[in-house]
Amino acid sequence: MKKLLLHSIATFLLSVASFNATAEKLSLMLDWFVNPNHGPIILAQEKGWFNEQGLEIELQEPADPSIPDKLVAAGKIDMAVSYQSTLISSAAAGLPLVRSATLISGPLNSLIVLDKSGIKSLADLSGKNIGVAIGGNEEATIGTMLRSAGISMDKVKIINVGWALSSSLASGKVDAIWGGLRNFELNQLELEGYKATAFFPEEHGVPPYDELIIVTNPYKYNPETIKKFNTAIKKATVYLINHPKKAWQEFIAYSPETLNNDLNHRAWEDTLTRFALRPGAAELKRYDEYAEFMKQHNIINTLPKAKDYVLTY
Repeated sequence: MKKLLLHSIATFLLSVASFNATAEKLSLMLDWFVNPNHGPIILAQEKGWFNEQGLEIELQEPADPSIPDKLVAAGKIDMAVSYQSTLISSAAAGLPLVRSATLISGPLNSLIVLDKSGIKSLADLSGKNIGVAIGGNEEATIGTMLRSAGISMDKVKIINVGWALSSSLASGKVDAIWGGLRNFELNQLELEGYKATAFFPEEHGVPPYDELIIVTNPYKYNPETIKKFNTAIKKATVYLINHPKKAWQEFIAYSPETLNNDLNHRAWEDTLTRFALRPGAAELKRYDEYAEFMKQHNIINTLPKAKDYVLTY
């Protein structure tokens, strides 16, 4: 019996050693610090589903959220969490980046106002100040939304408030904010005692898009590796949707000090229905339509075709 037990332990240790020697190592940089938007990635890591596919994933958080795509294009890291609009801009500029998976398959960005402001419709924003985190593309997004209500961009004032979106709105520095995520900023404001309303771009003329995607370098990626990665992400997504409470506990176990709080818990619940059930699938027509929207508003100068930068599995 003792010999059998020792033999079993030895066999297990050999299998672990064998796995560690043969596992394919990949670096994955997030778009920001770990939060509920990354639920499937964290669960696939925590529950061993990447390992099950023969992958060893090194998760990284960026010091600067503008660099993950550039590092992938430069071959410094293998994969990154990014945004559809960023990928299209990169493709239009000729950077070697392709979409390999979708994490969140719909927009999260929104235009948010406080209920006490009396702003009940987009038309009520005429003459108001709108705060943005990063300036440059507001003519396309905010402008399109306003035009759907018969308001031109010259009727509002755009103010760059950096990352202080919620505090700028709460303090009255601005009358509305653009760029606040509907699963985070709305909850953050409510926790601070402010009732707020969001106007959604896809309901006001802006083409729908994938909020979060995974990108990789077309000169480095291995199709079989991507399939394995997507299999693990898909398994994690199905699990967290079917077992949201249990999955929440396993998610926060990754970093209890930073993740286990009311804001993240609310965001978790609001994000569950937004994860892509088929991470490898993509609708090329939707990517082309958003690229045409960006070209129309001079965000990009050339029009890339989705078939050239969107991988589907």
